[in-house]
Amino acid sequence: MSVQMEPSVIPEPPKKHRFLSRLLHERKMAVVGVIIMGALVLLGTFGPMVARYPATRASGGLSQPPSAAHWLGTDDSGKDMVSLILTGIRTSLIVGIAGGLVSILIGGTLGIVAGYVGGKTDSAIMRVADFFLVVPEVVLALVLISIFSPGTAVIILVIGLLLWAGNARVLRSQTKSIRERVYVKRAKAIGASNSRILFRHVVPQTAPLLVANGVLAIAVAVFLETAIAFLGLGDPATISLGKLIENAFDASATTNGYWWMLIPPGVVVTLMILGCTLFGQALEDELNPRLKSTFLSTRSFRMRRAPAPASAPASASATPEVQP
Repeated sequence: MSVQMEPSVIPEPPKKHRFLSRLLHERKMAVVGVIIMGALVLLGTFGPMVARYPATRASGGLSQPPSAAHWLGTDDSGKDMVSLILTGIRTSLIVGIAGGLVSILIGGTLGIVAGYVGGKTDSAIMRVADFFLVVPEVVLALVLISIFSPGTAVIILVIGLLLWAGNARVLRSQTKSIRERVYVKRAKAIGASNSRILFRHVVPQTAPLLVANGVLAIAVAVFLETAIAFLGLGDPATISLGKLIENAFDASATTNGYWWMLIPPGVVVTLMILGCTLFGQALEDELNPRLKSTFLSTRSFRMRRAPAPASAPASASATPEVQP
C-alpha cells in the first residue's frame, strides 16, 4: 500500500517594499518635499482652470489689498493676484522641469562618454565643464539670452546648457567606477561591443543617480528662471513667478506697502525650490553609495572609560639596587 504524500507548500518570501515607499518611510524630508511639490503641481495644473478671474485682463481696482473678492489683492494693472500666481506656478514648473531634463540629457550623455572613453575625450569634456562651473550662472544666462530673442524655448535651452556641467562630473565619476568592475571586464573579454556595455551595464547603473541630480537641477532651474525674469529678460508673452516679482518692484511695492504683490510670489518660489531640494537630496542620499558610508563617522568617536591598569608582577616592579 503506497502512501501518497502531499507536496508541502513553501510560503513565498515577503515582497520587498518599493523604493519610493521605503524612501518616504525612512526619510521624513522626502515626505515634506513630495507634499510640497505635489501641491504645487496640482495648483499649477488645475489652478488656472478653476480660478475665479482670468489672469490676462483686469478684474478689479488697481493695487487693491486682499479682500473677499480678491483673496490676495490685485496688482498695479487690476489683475487678480491669485490667478496670476496660479498661472506663474504652471510656467515656472514647465521651465524648471524642461530645463532640468535638458541638463540631465546633456550632462548625462557627456559624463558617461567622458568616464567610459577616458583619455583626451575625457580631458576635453571636463575642461569645458570647468568653464561652465567657474562662470556665474546668472551672468552667463543674461549674456546668452541677450544674444538671442527672449522666449520660453530659449530660456529652457540656456538653463540646460548652464546646468549640465555638474551632472556630467557626477556621472563621469560613477561611470569610471562601473568601468572597472569585474562583470564589465568580463563582458569586454568575451567580445561585447561598447554600445552593448553602455546600454546594458553603465546606463542602468547610473540612471538612478541621474534622476536624483535631475530633481536637484529642477530647483536650480526654477531659481534661474525667476532671476532671469526678474532682471527683465524673461518671455514677455508669458506670466511667471519671476515676472510677478519684477512687476512688484516696478510698481514700487516695497515703498508703497503693496506686500501682497511681492511676498506671495516669493513664498511660492521658495517653496518650489525647497520641495525639489528636499526630495532631490533624499534621493541622492539613498542612491549614491558614496554618501551611505564614510570612513570618518561621528559614531566612531566615543568617550570610553580607560581600563584599569594591570598589576605588574613583583619581580618586574621591584627596582634593582645599585651596588656601589
